[in-house]
Amino acid sequence: MYIDKENFVAWMERIMDRLDMQDKKIDRLLSGHNYLNGEKLLDNQDLCFMLKVSTKTLQRYRKKGILPYLTLDGKYFYRASDIHKLIRERTD
Repeated sequence: MYIDKENFVAWMERIMDRLDMQDKKIDRLLSGHNYLNGEKLLDNQDLCFMLKVSTKTLQRYRKKGILPYLTLDGKYFYRASDIHKLIRERTD
């Protein structure tokens, strides 16, 4: 099978673009810190540990609208400022 140079170069560029995207995702996951517009985001595991609650409790908070959340790539995240606000409201 023969592939001309133009097709080969085009395919290699697509492969390299895909690898670059995967590399960025891996770096983001390995850094352990997620940020959105400069604000730290916490995932379910971080928040469960921090608040000493179960994942079911977080699910209830989301369902009742007690705790605002974001969904990125099918994963729930919470803004640090929203968590601080929730803690202040619940402790007053």
